[in-house]
Amino acid sequence: MEPTTPATLALEFGVSQKRVRDILRSLYGTLPDDTTRWALDDSQAQEVRSRLAPHAGRREWALDIGDKVLRRAIHRQYGGGQQGGISTSSATRDIFVFTNPARGSRYGYDLHEGLQPDGSFAYTGEGRSGDQEFSRGNKALLAAADEGRTIRVFNAVSPYATYVGAFTTGDPVCYFQEIPGEDGMMRRAIVFNLVPLEASPALLAPNPGQLRMLKPQMVRWDPPDASDISLVADATNLPPGDRIVSRVEFQLQADFGHWLEERGTPPSRLRLPVAGTIIEPDMYVESEGWLVEAKKSTGREYVRMAIGQVLDYVHNARALDTLTTPMILLPGRAEPDLMELSADLGISLAARNGDSFEVLRP
Repeated sequence: MEPTTPATLALEFGVSQKRVRDILRSLYGTLPDDTTRWALDDSQAQEVRSRLAPHAGRREWALDIGDKVLRRAIHRQYGGGQQGGISTSSATRDIFVFTNPARGSRYGYDLHEGLQPDGSFAYTGEGRSGDQEFSRGNKALLAAADEGRTIRVFNAVSPYATYVGAFTTGDPVCYFQEIPGEDGMMRRAIVFNLVPLEASPALLAPNPGQLRMLKPQMVRWDPPDASDISLVADATNLPPGDRIVSRVEFQLQADFGHWLEERGTPPSRLRLPVAGTIIEPDMYVESEGWLVEAKKSTGREYVRMAIGQVLDYVHNARALDTLTTPMILLPGRAEPDLMELSADLGISLAARNGDSFEVLRP
């Protein structure tokens, strides 16, 4: 039998774990230095239950990030359906999302579900066969942010669920992908874009291919196809902010890549494993050590975003044997103060100059 813990008692009574731990400390003092979690015997658990009884029914959120509990215990306290991946609490303003890509593979859920390089979590909506629609759980997730509901994500391996943390919907809220259904027929799936509020995304089940990748991996670079732009189908059903890949940015990358090849410094792709996902700069120039992030505009917000991204790439490329240098690729020169900021941070700039490019080193 699993030991009784503050998490199981808090969930049983619908109170916070802080309340449970306060009672434990008052009864038994603090944990020994070599012990990291409470594990109570039956008599200790009963004593704590007697102290918690007056607080029962408060419906405080009971779980801490990383807690592993029986799924049925979650629904016993907060309501909601015990089947399916999306469950709306009948006692609080929470929506529960349960993810298990391995189990969902028979419905095509695993193809697009998982932690994304930007830290968001792509979650495939409900519906095992046929086009998914904005009804039931899908409708609840679509409206979650507008209605002030918290999305509680769990990594579910029956009969247990591990609490990953609190999420909300990002921008865009969702988009469509083609996946096979339970009947083997291709259908339209809704993929929700969930972003963490207070969570540990590393607790999400990793993609098996990413799990095997333990160090940076360099592969061949191919120029992006600027004509390969796909918009979300039936966008009238979606909130504003559909994901659109810019032709300008694609063309900029392709032209810069060809320019690099002509000067004898061809680019590569560099895939970096980070916290359960993979991040990848737009290109890596091994001979120069450049990690390149391209932006379609010299506007302030684009440059500021590029600065953060490229510094993150360099930080996580420290496992490479060679020295890496951050570089931002722009369609022209940025504002002088942004160029000065980049130089202060050790970031090189590559800017289009007619049919060529100029490189401005810090």
